[in-house]
Amino acid sequence: MKKKIIIGSDHAGFPLKVILKKALEEQSFEVVDVGCFDLNSVHYPEIAGKVSREVANGKYDKGILICGTGIGMSIAANRFKKIRATLCHDSLTAKFSREHNDSNILVLGGRILGEETAREILNVWLKTEFSGDRHQMRVDMFDQLTDET
Repeated sequence: MKKKIIIGSDHAGFPLKVILKKALEEQSFEVVDVGCFDLNSVHYPEIAGKVSREVANGKYDKGILICGTGIGMSIAANRFKKIRATLCHDSLTAKFSREHNDSNILVLGGRILGEETAREILNVWLKTEFSGDRHQMRVDMFDQLTDET
């Protein structure tokens, strides 16, 4: 059975999404692409919402979001409970986002990263497991946060 992953981008992230989608398919992932599908301008919060809802409700274990810098997608995705979207710029941030924070959505900046760096980040993020232990208590605290805490 193929592993499934959900991916989305805005127009600025579209070119990198095409590259990473192909890389995922070469690694035997079934990739569900929720848009955008060309370089026409779209609103990134809508795409972030599509991916985040599907990951939050458990339909997918992991998702990927790409916009120009990754900042907007990160902000939008992290509005959802159970989402731990992490903007990664190198393999070390990708590794720690999984090991320490159990990241379930990888966010990348399509205008910031080169293709090789993006591929490396993706591969490290996919292969790194959550370490649990003392980090589990901290991850559990994320969804307990409210405006009053």
